Amino acid sequence: MTTSSHPLLAYQNQTFLESDDARPLRILAEYLEPLRAFRREHVHETIVFFGSARLRPDGPLGHYYEEARELARLVTEWSKSLPSPAHRYIVCSGGGGGIMEAANRGASEARGRTIGLNIGLPDEQRPNPYVTRELLFEFHYFFMRKLWFAHLARALVVFPGGFGTLDELTEILTLQQTRKLDRRIIVLLYGTSYWKEIIDFEALARHGMISRDDLRLLHYADDPATALHVLQASLTVEPEEKTPAFAPSRTTHPDRR
Repeated sequence: MTTSSHPLLAYQNQTFLESDDARPLRILAEYLEPLRAFRREHVHETIVFFGSARLRPDGPLGHYYEEARELARLVTEWSKSLPSPAHRYIVCSGGGGGIMEAANRGASEARGRTIGLNIGLPDEQRPNPYVTRELLFEFHYFFMRKLWFAHLARALVVFPGGFGTLDELTEILTLQQTRKLDRRIIVLLYGTSYWKEIIDFEALARHGMISRDDLRLLHYADDPATALHVLQASLTVEPEEKTPAFAPSRTTHPDRR
């Protein structure tokens, strides 16, 4: 029981922690909690799967679910074969249903660890049951969740999706185009016909909205075996020294160093 002579410590005061004034503390907590867990679990780099939560295995586009599941299984088997004390190229998703579930499911079926970065939403996005328990996180702030998608990613596999998928895709493309991260993230668009209909990247280059060199940021695949080959050909198998292997942010323009 709190008395006037013994007030609560600030970090034990739930009313304060949930107030507007404590928002910076809540934001920082969504950085520090995953950081602590990734260090504890020896997580190194990730391969992030994005795609719609609406794609179900029994739906009209159910083949994308099964192909995401198969690709995640292949990626995880490859990851486990690499000679490293750290867990490298771990499959990471947004932790919900649809393509996120498929990715975590495939990784789990390969007996690998797999990450879920879930987000609290009004319609209650529930974590899928295939995420490794120690690597399941719940976020309130979209921007902190997106930071963790980018911070450890070495590759991004983007299956068909809607607003959320487009937001996540363009975030990573912007970081790559502006060279704000000190290493390259492979961007693989899965489902060539879908993506070339949804976003006309060629038109962006033709109208001068992006440079033609920016088109090199994109890779395409239409089956799990081809997607795996693209990832393996693009990623180094040499481990970095630190775990987690963060992509440092550049504080100056690369040409002004």
